[in-house]
Parts: sequence; C-alpha cells; structure tokens
Amino acid sequence: MGCVHGQGGVKFQNWAKTYGSSPELYFQPTSVEEIREILDMARQRDKRVKVVGGGHSPSDIACTDDFMIQMGKMNRILKVDKEKQQVTVEGGIFLSDLNVELSKHGLALANLGAVSEVAAAGVIGTGTHNTGIEHGILPTQVVALTLLTASGEILECSESVNADIFQAARLHLGCLGVVLTVTFQCVAQFHLHEVAFPSTLTEVLDHLHDHLKRSKYFRFLWFPHSENVSVIYQDPTSKPPSSSASWFWDYAVGYYLLEFLLWISTFVPSLVCWINRCFFWLLFSSRVENIAVSYKIFNYECRFKQHVQDWAIPIEKTKEALLELKAALENNPKMVAHYPVEVRFARADEIWLSPCFQRDSCYMNIIMYRPYGKNVPRLNYWLTYEGIMKKHGGRPHWAKAHTCTRKDFETMYPAFPKFCAVREKLDPTGMFLNAYLEKVFY
Repeated sequence: MGCVHGQGGVKFQNWAKTYGSSPELYFQPTSVEEIREILDMARQRDKRVKVVGGGHSPSDIACTDDFMIQMGKMNRILKVDKEKQQVTVEGGIFLSDLNVELSKHGLALANLGAVSEVAAAGVIGTGTHNTGIEHGILPTQVVALTLLTASGEILECSESVNADIFQAARLHLGCLGVVLTVTFQCVAQFHLHEVAFPSTLTEVLDHLHDHLKRSKYFRFLWFPHSENVSVIYQDPTSKPPSSSASWFWDYAVGYYLLEFLLWISTFVPSLVCWINRCFFWLLFSSRVENIAVSYKIFNYECRFKQHVQDWAIPIEKTKEALLELKAALENNPKMVAHYPVEVRFARADEIWLSPCFQRDSCYMNIIMYRPYGKNVPRLNYWLTYEGIMKKHGGRPHWAKAHTCTRKDFETMYPAFPKFCAVREKLDPTGMFLNAYLEKVFY
C-alpha cells in the first residue's frame, strides 16, 4: 500500500443537518493514484465507498458508514478552450470557484442552481437544475467526463466515446464510479437583469405560456394559503449593474423576524397562513430590480435549514397540479405549508435518469423550514404533495427527500433498465452503493 491515510472519527453531515453518518475512514485524496489506492483498500476489506463534494444534498444520498472520499482537494481547472467555449475541471471543484475563474476568461455557465458551494461532479450527479424553458438541467451543459470505475479503469465518456455510459454518467447518483473530470460547455460571460413583481396565482397559471415566452429564466413563487405570487424574470442585458433591493428589510429584519414567527407557529399552526401573507406584503409586494453578472443573480442565499421536496411534472400539468395542491391546503386547515412554493421550468433532454427525460418539465419545490433547528410537522403536507405529483406523472429530484423505490423508478424512467445494466457492469459488487441507493436499485 502507498501512503493514503484515512481519518477516523469524522462525522459527516449534509448542509441542512437533516442527515449524517460516521464513516469508518474519511479520505481527502489529491491525485488519481490515491483514489485508486483507496478503492483497492476498499476491495480488500470488502468496504463500500461514497464520494462526496459539497455535501449539499438535502437527502442521505451521500451518507456511508464505510469509506468516504471527499473530493475538495481535487479542484483544479485543467483546460480552458476559448474557441469552443469549453472548460475541463477536476470533479471536486466548487462551482463558486469555477464561476470566478470562468469570468476571468470572459466565459460563464449558461445556467446555474441557487447554490454554488457544490462540487462539479456532485452537481451533475443529482441532476441540479434552475429554470428557463430554453435551458435543460445543469448536466445538459456537460459535453464530456472521465470516470474511474470500481476496477481502477479510467473511462473517457462523451457523445462520441462510450456514449451509453455518458448518458448514464451525466446523472450518475454517485453509483457508477468516481467522476474525475468534467467538461462543461460554456457561453460568453453575460449580465442578467432580474425583475420581481407581484401577481396572483390565477393570473400566472392562466397566462403561463406568455410568461415562458417573455423571459429566458422565468420562475414564480407562490405563497401557500393565499393567492399571492411573486413573478421573477431574469434576462440577459447590457445595462450596468445596479440594485433596488433593501438589505435592511431583506436580511436584518426579514430573516430574524421570520425565524421567530415560524418558531411560534409550531405552537399555533394557524399563524402560518398569516405569516405567509404578511411576508409577501413586507418583502414581495413591490417591484424589485437587480442587474449583476449572471452567476450573482442565479445564486441566492438559502439562509434557513429546511426540509425540501422537488418533483418535476410534464409542463402541461403545471396549472392542474398547483391548483390541486392549493385546494388540498384549503380543505385541510390543519395542514400548514411554509412559503414559498417555488415553480421552475426546464427543457426536455436525453439523460437517462433526468427528471426531464424526453419531456419539457415544471419543477415544483416545497419547503418546511426548521426554525432554530426545530422540526415542524410536515408528513401530511409531504404525502399530499407526493400524491399529487405522482398522479401527474411526476419524477422526484434525486438530491431531495422522497419515498420512491425501484418499482416507482421503473415506471417513471423508460431508460431505467439501461441505467441499471450500465451500473451493474461498471460496479458489479456494489462498491458505490449505500442505503439511499439500495432503495433505488433493489
């Protein structure tokens, strides 16, 4: 054996602190050779391996009690191809670092999720998405990747080489091997003009098509227990950066007040309906505009620890599903829903396990905050929401909590058997499985 040292006694927790595990050994390799040695050691000792990046997934997809490989030290930019506007990076690089580096080269990623403290390989592994009907989920920006398999072999994958493995590995769930490098298709750097303005649920759902046409990155926030909606348009602009947001209200007052009120509402659930309306009025009832470099507009701070679900349904079901959720809340006064329900849109793709596989989709994201770390009862709301999503042919976001099993996925994903075949070929002994993945594959 070479000189890889695993640390014992490390406690891993995801960002929201909703899941954690105590890996027997925790590694932070700096080279492919070291990763190979770790996999050898795992094979000899019959241990499983879990690779983790930013640990941001709100589920237990990254947990293990065996070996954990944290890729944070493998975070270099390997190549910038200005002509093709492509960049090749190591799998452990955080998007927050990549955004800044790309910017120096006059480049940017065309679309980003809300959070950039996430590793490149992990972002694609769980199918991170944002919004914009002309844009696919983030893995659609990947044009090539290299994969280190359980046997220690390195596979180059792209549309033209190992094409099948490529369509599996662009959303890999961490179960095909270790993603060493990722090549992203970029675009020229751009600024975004963000406009947020109030509307009503009825208006937005009745004119959904117009909104989708009007803005490149359109989303809306619905405030449950009300008709209130905040519509958000983000569009490329050549205007100079500016902002009309009020830091004082948004951060200072808004954040602390909200946490306190949500905590009180755990004793008086009927307050939630009032809180949602009050905060809409405080923070979302006037028009707000921001202009900044693209990644600063795409990223926004998630300041609360939270439980979250996010399913993708066919885009034509948006109105029906959302009105059903609204009706379910109205008919069941005991069921509370924190704001906002965030509604986003993404283009169809050909990635086997993509929630947008072969269909334009609407993602409907629901949350329950944990004020001061306290859990708010959410089971009724969760199951009601899942029921509505399933009924409309929904597919859950892989990083979020859900109750689906292999039987569900076989129905949801036409290419599921293909993915399983590739997984079994690349990892016959299940070295890269964990409890979360066993529910998916067995």
